[in-house]
Amino acid sequence: MFLNILIFIAVLGVIILALSRLVTGIYARSRTFIVENVPTRRVAIVFGAGLWRNGTATPVLKDRVQTAANLYFAGKVEKLLMSGDNRFVEYNEPAVMRDVALSLGVPETAIVVDFAGRRTYDTCYRARAIFGVTEAILVTQAFHLPRAIYECSRLGVDSVGVNADLRVYSKSSVLYWNARELFATVAALWDLNISHPVPVLGNPEPIFP
Repeated sequence: MFLNILIFIAVLGVIILALSRLVTGIYARSRTFIVENVPTRRVAIVFGAGLWRNGTATPVLKDRVQTAANLYFAGKVEKLLMSGDNRFVEYNEPAVMRDVALSLGVPETAIVVDFAGRRTYDTCYRARAIFGVTEAILVTQAFHLPRAIYECSRLGVDSVGVNADLRVYSKSSVLYWNARELFATVAALWDLNISHPVPVLGNPEPIFP
C-alpha cells in the first residue's frame, strides 16, 4: 500500500513537471524570434545568469548581453534593461552586464540597470511596477525563454523573446539547466496563480517618463 502511494506521488510529480513545461512552451512558441525578425519594441529585458567567482560574466551571461547589443544595433530596441542579482556587495550582476554592454559599444544612455532582479518573477514584476515597461523583447537562452515569456506576460509585460544561444554549451550544463527549469517552471506557476509574492520594490523609475 505504502509503495503504491509512493509510486502514485512520483508519477503525479512527473506529470506536473511535464505539463508545466508544456504549457509555457506552447505559450512561448509563437512569441519566440531571432534578432532579424523580432517585432520592434522600445525595451529589451536582459536576465542575469550568474558570475564566476572572480566577479566576471559567465559565457551564458555574455551571450545574453551580446544578443541584447545585437538588438540595439539592429534598431530593434531603444533601451536595454539589465536585470540581475545584487543582494551582496561582492556580487553585482547588473553592473557586470552593463560593463559588458559598454565594451560592445552600447552607449551608456541606452542602458538601464535593475539591481533587484533576483528571480525571473522579480525581474518581470519590477519591469512593470518600477520601470513602467508594458511591452518588451526578452533576452535569454532557449531553456529559460518559455518561462520568461510566460511570466512577464502574466505580470503585465507584453513579451516576445529572442534566443541568446550564441555558442554550443557543454552537454552537462544543458542537462542541468533543463532539469532545473522543470522545477523552476512549477514554482513560477505557483507564484503566478497561488502565492503572488511581492518582490523588493521602491520608487518608480520609468524608463520613458
